[in-house]
Amino acid sequence: MADSHHQVWQRAVVVTVEEIATGIRRIVLRPELPRPTRPGEHVDVRVLVDGAPVVRSYSVVDAAADGSELALSVFRTPASRGGSVFMHSIGAGQTLEITQPLQNFPLRIGAPSYVLLAGGIGITAVAGMAALLRRLGADYRLVYAGRSRPAMAYLEELAALHGDRLQAHVDDEGGALDVDGLVAGVPEGAELYMCGPIRLMDAVRRAWAERGLDRTGLRYETFGNSGWFEAQPFLVRIPRLGVEAVVGSDESMLEALEREGVDMMSDCRKGECGLCQVKVLDRAARIDHRDVFYSDRQKEPGTAMCCCVSRAVPAAPVTTSDERPSAVLTIDVP
Repeated sequence: MADSHHQVWQRAVVVTVEEIATGIRRIVLRPELPRPTRPGEHVDVRVLVDGAPVVRSYSVVDAAADGSELALSVFRTPASRGGSVFMHSIGAGQTLEITQPLQNFPLRIGAPSYVLLAGGIGITAVAGMAALLRRLGADYRLVYAGRSRPAMAYLEELAALHGDRLQAHVDDEGGALDVDGLVAGVPEGAELYMCGPIRLMDAVRRAWAERGLDRTGLRYETFGNSGWFEAQPFLVRIPRLGVEAVVGSDESMLEALEREGVDMMSDCRKGECGLCQVKVLDRAARIDHRDVFYSDRQKEPGTAMCCCVSRAVPAAPVTTSDERPSAVLTIDVP
């Protein structure tokens, strides 16, 4: 069955579930409509959050050559919107609804050299790229940053496969990644592919711009759920439509507005495409921009935001016990 974005939905049986790192589960699926998977692809999965079906995206970390089995690795995030909790509750033999693999993060073959950067669970998006570049004999470097070795999925396997082409930066061993140093060492003409938390992505983008490197050489995919502030409920209003909704800490503004029957435009739902951007008319809040669509300059005025990932947070610490959110956004939609 295809949806409006030409995604082909299918059933997939859960073959195995395995804990492979702290808070990370590897889930192997057997889809009913298999096809070969390319590096950087992901699948959308229909998960249940509070009993309601919603869609979440997960990178395909590896797959059988014919696509008969594919593996996802899911981190149970502390501020989960419900998707990772659901994915950590499933077991072998269950059936999920997934799309065929989708490509929003393609690896371009033919660059003089490559730097692949993964922050935490972002390794799922670039591990396949590294494996392909190794098979092709390309000049590449895989940089993997994480909090601790037990929290870094596939670290031993990647070290065995890539040898000294792998650079691991482990925070609790004093090896935190120096972003400026990393970008300064990118060879001329190289392409950098990255996936990770928004703070890491923003730091790399700023360093890349400051060095004056070609913007087309920086390619990325983001989780769409990591921000600068803890997710809290906030109130969103659309006066023109007479709509007012509380956005829960475990849902996006886009999901809350769809729940209220607002006809919203969206595509990636990860803060990358900008299709879901809304105009901010007024706000009693700060905006926690979690997208990679806007530049820092575009984010600064706080007059627009990507509602699929970005949120509102209180402008000052909350000192009352009032159940009504203190952060309020007044917006308009296209």
